[in-house]
Amino acid sequence: MNWFIELNPIVQALLATLFTWFVTALGSATVFIFKTINKQVLNGMLGFAAGVMIAASFWSLLAPAIEMAEEAGMLPWVPAVVGFLAGGGFLWLVDSVMPHLHLGAPEAEGVKTGWKRSVLLVLAITLHNIPEGLAVGVAFGAISAGIPTATLAGAATLAIGIGLQNFPEGAAVSVPLRREGLSRWKSFVYGQASGVVEPIAGVIGAAAVVFMKPILPYALSFAAGAMIYVVVEELIPEAQQEKQHSNVGTVGAMIGFAVMMLLDVALG
Repeated sequence: MNWFIELNPIVQALLATLFTWFVTALGSATVFIFKTINKQVLNGMLGFAAGVMIAASFWSLLAPAIEMAEEAGMLPWVPAVVGFLAGGGFLWLVDSVMPHLHLGAPEAEGVKTGWKRSVLLVLAITLHNIPEGLAVGVAFGAISAGIPTATLAGAATLAIGIGLQNFPEGAAVSVPLRREGLSRWKSFVYGQASGVVEPIAGVIGAAAVVFMKPILPYALSFAAGAMIYVVVEELIPEAQQEKQHSNVGTVGAMIGFAVMMLLDVALG
């Protein structure tokens, strides 16, 4: 792994987000095996993704942002609060404008359009992936700042955690598309395409931090706010759609949080 350590942080971020995209594609590939997916299983998978994102938002993003602000002589809560709210506000704006369709929802959200349901479903998951790619990119970009709390192990752990929750997200796109009547191949292509935005967002996040180091605590908090917005706005409601089995999504979220916390504390 010495070759990876010696790479530029922006290149590291690109490779890490290509990995998370690849895991999305693996999840999408389940459409070649299954045409449908049990609703309870889907709820558990969405809950798991939510738990991972909540844990990553604190352990990998907000906590380091607060520590970095303290070391820089700032009021530690200012970058955390400002960045967090800015991240949520950015996703709210994108969510309001971009046409997309959530799983199980009767109508699309965002600007009215005549696009097919399949495209709108893909766009909904693409929204999830913007803050995920950004978070990984910022984490790798932070390494170049020379801050003790920003480590390669921590950034890699975040990428692994995001990758883990991308597998169920990939399946959550491709299988419903297959149920909508698309071929297995088209369902796979559309499903993995939802992850394309992660390498793009990752490179942008890493580059922003490398060239503008003072914004690092704000950037970390921004990514956290964007991820929490996705969790509260989309993942949790979708995991709780069937009240009869709502505990499955809750258990999935608990497991996801515990797994990400374990990875971050043990490896980061």
